[in-house]
Amino acid sequence: MMNSVTAQQTPEPVLQPQRTVYPILFAISFAHLLNDTMQAVIASIYPMLKVEFHLSFAQIGLVTLCYQITASLLQPFVGLYTDKNPKPFSIAVGMGFSLIGLMSLAWADSFGLVLIAVSLIGVGSSIFHPESSRIAHLSSGGKRGFAQSFFQLGGNSGSALGPLLAALVVAPFGQHGIMWFSLAALLGGALAIHIGKWYRGSILPKSVKAASGTHLALGQKKVVFSLVILLILIFSKYVYLAGMTSYYTFFLMNKFGLTIQESQIRLFIFSAAVAIGTVAGGPIGDRFGRKYVIWASILGAAPFTMLLPYANLFWTTMLSVCIGLIISSAFSAIVVYAQELVPGKVGLIGGLFFGLSFGMGGLGSALLGNLADKTSIGYVFQICAFLPLIGIITGLLPKLKTGN
Repeated sequence: MMNSVTAQQTPEPVLQPQRTVYPILFAISFAHLLNDTMQAVIASIYPMLKVEFHLSFAQIGLVTLCYQITASLLQPFVGLYTDKNPKPFSIAVGMGFSLIGLMSLAWADSFGLVLIAVSLIGVGSSIFHPESSRIAHLSSGGKRGFAQSFFQLGGNSGSALGPLLAALVVAPFGQHGIMWFSLAALLGGALAIHIGKWYRGSILPKSVKAASGTHLALGQKKVVFSLVILLILIFSKYVYLAGMTSYYTFFLMNKFGLTIQESQIRLFIFSAAVAIGTVAGGPIGDRFGRKYVIWASILGAAPFTMLLPYANLFWTTMLSVCIGLIISSAFSAIVVYAQELVPGKVGLIGGLFFGLSFGMGGLGSALLGNLADKTSIGYVFQICAFLPLIGIITGLLPKLKTGN
C-alpha cells in the first residue's frame, strides 16, 4: 500500500462528478442512519439482556467485543477488495446480514445465540461501511470533509435514535420487540439498491480506483507515522465512546437510581449531541484545516470528561452534551486526512478507520467491563476521563499542502 505514496505520484484521471450530488449523498447518509440505528439497538438493550440472561459486566463487554470485532476485522479487506473490484450492490448485501442478525437476536434463548446474532449484525456493518464511505466520497464534488461529515451525521443520528427507539419499543415489549427493527433493514436494503443503480450507471469502474486526493511530498515513513498517530487518536476517542454507549446507562442507574427508560433517554441525549457535533467537523476542516479540527475535538473534550464522574444528575446530562458535541467532530476529519495521505485507497482507508473505530470500541468495552466487575462503574468513568488527553499528540501530524 505504502510503496505507491511518493513525491512523484500522479493519480489516474478520475471521472468524479464536478458538483456535489446531493440526492445520492442524502440517500447514503439516510442508509447510514438506518444501519447504525440497528447497531445501536445492541448497546441499548444491555440492561434487558443482563437481567434476562443473568450476565456479568464482563459478559456484556464480550457481547460488544463479538459484535465490534466482526464489524471491524472484515472492513479493511472489504475496502481493499472493492478498491479494485467495485460492488455497487454490496451495501444491500450488508443490510441482509443485519436483517438476519436482528431476527436472530429477537428470538435468541441463550447467551451463545446472542453472541452469534450480534456477530451477524457486525458482518452486515463491515460490508456496509467501506463502500458507502466511497459513495459519499465520489458524490462529494470535491467537498470531501462536508460529504464525510454529512455521511457521518446519518450514522450518528442512527446511533442516537437506537436508544430512544429501544426505550419506546423494546423496553415495553421485551426481547421480541427487536423484530420491529427489521423494518429498518428492509427499507435500507431497498434504498441501497437505488444507490447501487446510480453508482453502477454514473461512475465508471476504473474511476473508483483513482484518487481525487492530494499530491503529497511526504515520504513513506512520514505517511506510516502519520497513520499510526491517527490510529492512536481513534483509540482514545472510541474507547471513551465505548464506555459511554455500553455503560453510561448503568452509571446513571447506579449513581442516581434512574430506571432503564430514564437512563436510555439520557443516552439518547448524549448520542444526539454526538450526531449534531458531527456536522461541524467536516466543513470546518475543509475551510481551516483538518489537523486543527482533530486537535480541538479530542483534546478539547478532556475538561468535560474529567468533570462528569463527579457532577450531579443535571450537570452530568449537560456535560454529556458538551462531550458529545466536541468529541464527535474528529472522525470525519481523521478519515479525510487519512484519505489524502494515501490517495487512491478510499475504500481501504474507509474500511480501516471505520473498522478500527468498531474494533477499538469493542476491545475497550470488554476491558472496561472487566474493570467494572473488579471495581465499580464509577471508577471506570473516572479512568476513562483521561483518555481525551491523548489528543495532544495531534501536534505531531504534518500539515498537508492543501492546508488541511
